[in-house]
This record gives sequence, C-alpha cells and structure tokens, in this order.
Amino acid sequence: TDGTTPVSGAVTYLGTTATFTPASNLAPSTPFTATITTGAKDLAGNALAAPFVWNFTTGTAVAAALAPVDLLTVRDNNFVILTKTGITNTGSNASVITGNIGASPITAAAMNGVFCSEITGTIFGVDAAYTGSGAVTCFAGNPPASNKTLVDNAVLDMGTAYNDAEGRTLPDATELGAGDISGLTIVPGLYKWASGLLIASDVTLSGSANDVWIFQIAQNLTVSNGVTVLLSGGAQAKNIFWQVGGGTGVAIGTTAHIEGTVLAIKAITLATGAVANSRLLAQTAVTLDATTVTQPAP
Repeated sequence: TDGTTPVSGAVTYLGTTATFTPASNLAPSTPFTATITTGAKDLAGNALAAPFVWNFTTGTAVAAALAPVDLLTVRDNNFVILTKTGITNTGSNASVITGNIGASPITAAAMNGVFCSEITGTIFGVDAAYTGSGAVTCFAGNPPASNKTLVDNAVLDMGTAYNDAEGRTLPDATELGAGDISGLTIVPGLYKWASGLLIASDVTLSGSANDVWIFQIAQNLTVSNGVTVLLSGGAQAKNIFWQVGGGTGVAIGTTAHIEGTVLAIKAITLATGAVANSRLLAQTAVTLDATTVTQPAP
C-alpha cells in the first residue's frame, strides 16, 4: 500500500519464491507498506498465524527502463528472415511469409526453396542466381548493386544487434527455472542462462506495450511441439528478443508459436505448421516447413 491506497500489480511464483510486480513504477521518495496476509499457507494448508508486515521507502529516481535491442537496417528494411547461409523450405506444403527476406554473403541460389508465391515481400540477394520456382518477380538481386549493399548492410546490422543483446549486463534473473521456463509467467526484464533453454508448455510474457524482454541463452533454445509463447497485458512482439548462442541454434516444434525477434549465432529451424510472429535472424541458415512467419507490428 501507498499509505492506505492499495498498489495494483501481479504476483508470480517460482518454487518457494513469490514476486510482486507493480502495474506501474512506484513513486520515488515514497514510503510503502508490504503485507503478507494470513491467506498465505504452506503446502500442508497451514496459514500464517499473523500477517507479516514490513516497510520500505523508494529511491529518489525511477530506474531507467530496459531499452530494446536496436535492429537498425534490419528493421528499417522490413526484414523478417535474414541469414548468412540461406533459407530453405522443406515441406510439401507452402509456407506463408510476410516481410522481406535475404541472405549474404552466400549466393541468392541458397534461397531457391522459397517461392514468390509464398512471400508477401521481397527476396534480397547478393547476385542474380535466384530462380525459385521459375517465377522471380519477388526477387531483387544484383543488378542493381544497391540491392547487394542493402542486404550486406542488414546482415552486418544483424551481427551488431546480436552483440548488443548478448552484451547486456545486470540481469534481473539468472538461470530462471534452471533452464526450463515451461508454464511460467515472466515479467519484463533481462534474463540470462549459462545453459540451453526449454519451453515444453505454454509460457506467458506479461507486461505493458512498452516493456522489454531480453533472453540471453548461452546454449540452444527448444520450443516443444504445440507450445505457445503467450503475450498478456499489452506486451508486444517487437519488444521481445531471444539471443541464442548454442552450437545447434533454435528448434521450434510442430505447430508451436513463438513471439519476438530471434537472434541466433547458428541455425533457426521451424517444424511443420509452426507460427512465428517474429524476425528470424540467423548467422547460419533458416529452415521452414509449411510455417507462417510474420514480422512483428512496428
């Protein structure tokens, strides 16, 4: 409470730790009272004998909010998939891609598995080698040289964005869920794992439209079949960043759904029917299989 006024917010749980996140920043230089009521019980159902109360006073200034990762020309040129070694579509059914895609420095032929009929956008390459299904109206290769420069610069900026995400310091939590965040509700912040990260059941990212999540994952990211990353409270995909440093990369399971920009040092693979409201930025390859990929709303 702020005096006698209740402070609205949400309580989340991880093991024996309960975390209260206010709906908005607490006022600076203000005394507050926190209370755990006798409604709190242990696993056997025994309630607290009496409320537990403590007081604190906030600091003189509101802490700076976590800034989103700057995607630079990746964002400015509406890239939804960007790689260094190519984009393939392995399924017998078409994928649906909304946004521009590109690859550099590999030849544009490394994107022949993606057809113009599958993309609402443009395929950018470093040369004129893209043939696709025979229709090439969606392709902007070389000539002119400006198209090569555009995709080259975007790939450089993809690396800059990866380094930005990887280099953020002072995480709000380390090793959350011991590398398994299945079923959790996660508030905005910077999260760090020295291991891989598993999402085996739906996970919720709960925050406002301006809140930011950055997930620093030293090893691989695995999203199991049928699992959904849910957004609540106005959270937006454009403010979510998955930085993945593992030697395999990112595996999104059959019919799974992910939100946010994925920055992988290696590959990103989406299984049959997966949905990504995401930018997929891989420093090796991206593989699709009758998947739907849409760049997040600006």
